[in-house]
Amino acid sequence: MLFNQIIGQEHIKKHLQTSAENGRIPHAQLFIGKEGCGALPMAIAYAQFLLCNFSDNKDACIIKCDKLQHPDLHFAFPVTTNDSVKKHAVSNLFLHDWREFIATQPYGSLFNWLQHIGVENKQGLIGVDEAEAVVKKLKLKSYEGGFKVMIIWMAEKMNSASANKLLKLIEEPPQKTVFLLITENEEQIINTIQSRCQALHFPRLSEEDIANALIVNHQIAENEANTIAHQSEGNFNKALHLLQNDAADLVFEEWFIAWIRTAFRAKGNAEVVQQLISWSETISKTGRETQKRFLEYCLQFFRQALLMNYKSDHLVFMESKSGFDLSKFAPFVHSGNILDIEKELNEAMYHIERNGNAKIILLDLSMKLTRFLHKKEATI
Repeated sequence: MLFNQIIGQEHIKKHLQTSAENGRIPHAQLFIGKEGCGALPMAIAYAQFLLCNFSDNKDACIIKCDKLQHPDLHFAFPVTTNDSVKKHAVSNLFLHDWREFIATQPYGSLFNWLQHIGVENKQGLIGVDEAEAVVKKLKLKSYEGGFKVMIIWMAEKMNSASANKLLKLIEEPPQKTVFLLITENEEQIINTIQSRCQALHFPRLSEEDIANALIVNHQIAENEANTIAHQSEGNFNKALHLLQNDAADLVFEEWFIAWIRTAFRAKGNAEVVQQLISWSETISKTGRETQKRFLEYCLQFFRQALLMNYKSDHLVFMESKSGFDLSKFAPFVHSGNILDIEKELNEAMYHIERNGNAKIILLDLSMKLTRFLHKKEATI
């Protein structure tokens, strides 16, 4: 992958190229950016630049990197057991799937990756087996005599055992070894690793960059590209989902509408509360990654309703796929309840992330929502 294939982020491309050409190559770097901003493609392009720009056989090096088959380019990413890998899941056992994923979804999310390997009902993890495999790989000499690059994608998925096992290696790596850690949430990475990495923050992509990429790479009309770019919130992965009319968003919308309608009617009505219990059971049967993604969708829906309620229609991009009228729902989301709603949704995601009982978490959230939706906005 070449730098000119990366969407936007021109200042980061220039910084990485210039610093490498001047010999300023930190041994451990932390690429921080939200889903769809291009941190992973940028890391791969940077790794290719390090491996090939100083190679005696540049053309052959580029071909190997393009196929993600260069012997000095290594990856670690969240995995779990599936039908093919029954135990001790590590990245090396999924390399074929990984190469396919990068070839087709370089801006894809963790949820997309877990779907790709057929385990969307589980949580991916970078465990201690993975850390041991990384240590073993990097103790070997460079195959081609140049740099060795280890890309750790979704580094926040390292558990404490694996993070501590890699700590000394990141602190004192073998000569000409470069660590590129990629994260969407740096706060979940232990401080001792963060402090040993040079951080590089990736902003969300601009609407112009996303629209241009859609026009050039997907041959769609400019008006449609601009609309999708506006709705994507700087996330190229989301832009592609919108382009493909992602079926998951329709399912999420149906879950959300059923949820808020039931929660609104549940106050003081035991029969409707039973419906909330059934709703919680239904969602809890899905995978944790699906649950987290759904709660993020809910958070976005409430924010869009708030914007519409306060007449900021030009910032509202969400369009219902089922005919739901956002304007009728918007008055129920206001300054008197939005902070409570956001707090409880974020706490629910936090507890689900940490393997809490999803049925109890979702039911608790639902009961609180019944109060929030009936809360009146304070008058001045």
